Parts: sequence; structure tokens; C-alpha cells
Amino acid sequence: MEFGSFIVFLLRNCVSVLFRKSAIQKYCETECSYKEMGITTYQEEERLKETVKSLACKENLQRMCHMRMDCEPLPSEIMISELIGLCRSLLFPGFFGGADVNGYNLEYTLGLQCERLKTVLENQIVAGKLVGNECADSAMLESIRATASRVAMDFIACLPELRRVLHTDVKAIFRGDPAATSTAEVIYCYPCIKAIINYRIAHELLVAGVPVIPRMITEYAHSETGIDIHPGATIGEYFAIDHGTGVVIGETAIIGKNVKLYQGVTLGARSFPTDENDNLIKGIPRHPIIGDNVVIYSNATILGRISIGDNAVVGGNIWVTADVASDERLVQAKSKQHTKIERDE
Repeated sequence: MEFGSFIVFLLRNCVSVLFRKSAIQKYCETECSYKEMGITTYQEEERLKETVKSLACKENLQRMCHMRMDCEPLPSEIMISELIGLCRSLLFPGFFGGADVNGYNLEYTLGLQCERLKTVLENQIVAGKLVGNECADSAMLESIRATASRVAMDFIACLPELRRVLHTDVKAIFRGDPAATSTAEVIYCYPCIKAIINYRIAHELLVAGVPVIPRMITEYAHSETGIDIHPGATIGEYFAIDHGTGVVIGETAIIGKNVKLYQGVTLGARSFPTDENDNLIKGIPRHPIIGDNVVIYSNATILGRISIGDNAVVGGNIWVTADVASDERLVQAKSKQHTKIERDE
């Protein structure tokens, strides 16, 4: 073999080896990328692509997707958690938030927290108002931001009054529980305080016309404490919940002053009226009205738009669907008689 031919032969073999090496390396890299994604074959990758297309299909979504505008904030569990933490810190300085509060830095610390609260709350109000609003444009977004700024400022301005009302709740819980050694113990240890704080925050925002966010705030406390209070309920001062687990208070419930509930109490709806198309009619009064100075013991279930009169006592494990008179003590034996009277009528 001539020297020139030998060189050509050698180059061809080198190129062939390099090509094979490159192909093998590319195959290995592809296999590694598949494995990193949890995909073992090309067929599985194709199935994954088809599934993604189906998930992104408008017909499949059926309004189960929130399409954002540019720079639009989303309702965020992380931001809601921060919002709740800031409110609790402002309402009970030193008890929540972990800030080292003392007489020298109190005003400064509260000032920083108020500024941060306004920013977080304003963004979350905007997010709540844009949920499900597919027609929002940049002009509408600016209008919503202006409203959110005003509502956030109004809410912060009402915090001193909220603290006053919450102070009555703390006193009611302390004086009603012989196991409580101090109001500080109540604030630190009692889950009902967290639930009541969240309810009163959420109720103020709901009254101000904020959608979605109030419900997120009360559901945060629901997950945290097992106490479910709808932000639409109206609850007076000196409100106490003992133990708390399993308490449910519906959207249109009205509770007077100095009311005490025990664990497992339900203030719910008895029926759900529908319209001519068999759709539930929203927002109608359907939950109980509880008067002043009422005690409702554990696992009592009170349903419908009925009234529990002032100073009444409802015993445990009772199902109540008729009015209870003022000063009446309704216990299990009387509950059976009460039901009989209702049927006779």
C-alpha cells in the first residue's frame, strides 16, 4: 500500500471511530436526560408531551386555570401567612412575630411592620380582585391598585379598634377557664385566639369588599386550629371558644356579646334553597342568630335561621332546629320535649 493511500485509509477510520463515539455519547446523554426527568424511553417522552398538550387544552381546563396579566400578583399562601403574622404582631406585640420588642424600639418596630403590611396586603387585595376576572386590562388594573391602596390603609387604621375588641375576647376566655393562669397564657397557648384574630382580620376585609383573601385568612386558621369561622359571620365582643376543635360557624351566623362555645359546636344551615334552574341561591340568611350571654356546650348542632335567646344555655350533644327562648336551659331531656312541641305545632 502506498503511503498516500495508507494516510487516507487511516483518516477514514479515525473519522468513523470519532463519529461512532459522538453518536454513543449523544445517546448516553439523551438516556441520562430521560432518567433525570424520570423518563426511560422515547415512547414515554411522547406520552408525556401528549399529556401536557391535553392539560393545556382550553376544553380540558374549563375555567380551572387563572390566566395572569403582566405584573399581576397572584393570591399566595406564603404572602397570606406573612400578612397574618404581621397582623398578629401588630395586635399583640411581643407575643407573635419573634421581634425583640421593648420600650425603646416599640414604635419603630410597629412602624416597620405597618409599612410591610401595607405592601403585602395591597398586593394580595389586587390579586384577590383579579381572580376570575379575564376582562381586566391595564386601565382596570390601575384602578384596582388604587382601590387596594386605600383599603389597605383603612384596614391598618382600624387595627387599634381591632385590638380593643380582641382584648375583650382574651378577657372572656381567661375568666371562663379555671385552667388559665394569666391572659398571657391565653394569648400564647390557646388556639382559639389565633382563630378569632384571623376571623376579625378577615371580617374587616370582607366588609371592605375584598374577595378571596378573607376566606384564605380564615381557612389558614382552620388548618392551624381546627376551628372553622366563615369571615361573613357577625360576632360580638367578649367571644370565647373553649378547646375549639371542630367548631363550625357559618357565613350568615350572628353571635351577640359574651357568648361562649365549646368544642364541636356547629352553627350551620338546615337547608339550601335553589332557584328555578336548581342552582343554590347564594348569600341568603340561613344560619342561627345567637343572643347575648349564651353558652353552647360541646357537640351541640344548631341549624337554620333560628334564634337562641339572651342568657340561654344549650346543652351538649343536642340537635336544635327550633327557636330557644331567652333564659331557657335546653338539655337532652328537654330537647326531646322541645322537638315534640315543634312537631305538634
